[in-house]
Amino acid sequence: MQFDRSGLDNDKLIALYTELVRPRMIEEKMLVLLRQGRISKWFSGIGQEAIAVGTTMALDADEYIMPLHRNLGVFTARKMPFDKLFMQWQGKKEGFSKARERSFHFGANEYHICGMISHLGPQLAIADGIALAHKLKKEDKVSVTFSGDGGTSEGDFHEALNVAAVWGLPVIFIIENNGYGLSTPVNEQFVCKQLADRAVGYGMAGITIDGNNILEVYKTITEARQYCIREQKPILIECMTFRMRGHEEASGVKYVPKELFEEWGKKDPVANFEAYLLEKSILSHYIIKEIRDKIQQEIEGGLATGFAAPPVVADTVEEVNDVYAPGAVATVAPASPAKTEKKFIQALSDGLRQCMEKHSNLVLMGQDIAEYGGAFKLTEGFVDKFGKERVRNTPLCESAIVGTALGLSIKGFKSMMEMQFADFVTVGFNQIVNNLAKIHYRWGQHADVVVRMPTGGGVGAGPFHSQSNEAWFTHVAGLKVVYPSTPEDAKGLLIASIENPNPVMFFEHKGLYRSISGLVPDDYYTIEIGKARQVQQGEDISIITYGSGVHWATDYATQHPDVSIDILDLRTLLPLDYDAIRAAVQRTGKVLLLHEDTLFGGIGGELAAWISENCFESLDAPIMRCASLDTPVPFSIELEQNFLAKSRLHQTVQKLMAY
Repeated sequence: MQFDRSGLDNDKLIALYTELVRPRMIEEKMLVLLRQGRISKWFSGIGQEAIAVGTTMALDADEYIMPLHRNLGVFTARKMPFDKLFMQWQGKKEGFSKARERSFHFGANEYHICGMISHLGPQLAIADGIALAHKLKKEDKVSVTFSGDGGTSEGDFHEALNVAAVWGLPVIFIIENNGYGLSTPVNEQFVCKQLADRAVGYGMAGITIDGNNILEVYKTITEARQYCIREQKPILIECMTFRMRGHEEASGVKYVPKELFEEWGKKDPVANFEAYLLEKSILSHYIIKEIRDKIQQEIEGGLATGFAAPPVVADTVEEVNDVYAPGAVATVAPASPAKTEKKFIQALSDGLRQCMEKHSNLVLMGQDIAEYGGAFKLTEGFVDKFGKERVRNTPLCESAIVGTALGLSIKGFKSMMEMQFADFVTVGFNQIVNNLAKIHYRWGQHADVVVRMPTGGGVGAGPFHSQSNEAWFTHVAGLKVVYPSTPEDAKGLLIASIENPNPVMFFEHKGLYRSISGLVPDDYYTIEIGKARQVQQGEDISIITYGSGVHWATDYATQHPDVSIDILDLRTLLPLDYDAIRAAVQRTGKVLLLHEDTLFGGIGGELAAWISENCFESLDAPIMRCASLDTPVPFSIELEQNFLAKSRLHQTVQKLMAY
């Protein structure tokens, strides 16, 4: 192994050596503890330390890193206290995630590290968002994200690289090519000669280096950082290395040919660098002992503190409270009583425009939302007023854009992402339910992101542009789900969603965009998320509904004045307004739950269960549900009308009234 120290003084070389030895010594101790049964699991990075350490040492301390399992050197080189790291690994309350996350699945803003999720690929898009924030702020900074060779097969890898290249983002993408994705060798993962060759397809620079040579890693990342800042472009760096242990200790290494261990054992990053420093008289055996003794003391002290930490005591109130970022958003009343008649879509556009005017850190992203104004023209004219930096057309890569939105939030931005149709959210589902929703609970990072979801049927758009999929997200703790039915609510709730520091799935029924009008306050105002609206009071039955169901119910009530119908518009599906639901039940004793979503698995089932458990004494009849057929949404207007819940509303009302 050839080392090139040009430009590096002795102090820097010793610092690199110290940081290289630290994760190796920690790992060796962890393996001993694992064999003793004193810890339960370990993902080893032995043999790969030079990549994490060299990368981290080449960055500014305030530049974010998105590490993975085998990047202990990132955490230690960022000077994270070992006792707290060990308590994190042990699942202690005093760790970095209050015992909620395992091993390296955690982040810490004070150390500028963003915690991974097990799906690996989504990390890369977060780096895009952080780099976009640097670009918008005109900061000379980069973000760095890691991927294994196996992870490069994930769609998120390709989406993140493409977005970074198209938008000219200063991101350093690092591939640790250690030969195996768990037990699958690289020849079963890809057929290109080197993974760095993939860079050319995205119009970005790509290089392959010796990942076991600490000086080569350090100097390459240093130069890559300068390149990314100077050129405002990303770069892909493939670091060739080898995993000297199993994917995790329980998996073993039987699938790896023995000769590979012999070959790569000779390339050990620690042993080779130490031999070089001794040969050049930069280190002596005495100094090496001093360094190792000091690290050993840190380890033993941290272990003592960690083992002495008390077992976790579950606090249900704290657990529930930490799902969402704290800080109540004050309700804002319009400054003047002036109102203007607006269509549903005009009210949304008005609210979004006023948010852009108020929040200079708000960025809009979505397919065709700039010059074209979006598929439904909601953002028409925005790019002329606010510029292309803040109103951004995106490639067709929903997952990467959701991840980018999270990266922006980490750097203090607000973002709105428009799904062109709610149906397309499936390709961004992982980022939403596993990254956005869980990140505050996992390590206290909020996700100030609104995902706008044009949804619903009734317009003959077929099964891939008409689904009502709001119930998917009400099951996910950490998200807020908003679904307005009137222009006034649409504007006020959209503004409230953008004000809220938590991720909000904002559903807009596209059938209402231009069919519904109403008076809307001209000024900036909010409507509280989580509060239902009583549409009209009645005595015979209560229809609890939202979205298009509100209009079906009011139309039905108008056409059937012989039935006194109480109508409650939920407006927010997560969190629900249980007080308003209880009051609606008590007003009539007969409840009809109406929604456009399909019957099985719809939110009506959850509402029925809650009412049965909490309002049983107030009921005078079984709870009825009226929902759409349990089929995909058909294209033909005749079939679609039969599919929709509206076609069975009269039948359900009559059945409930007759009970």
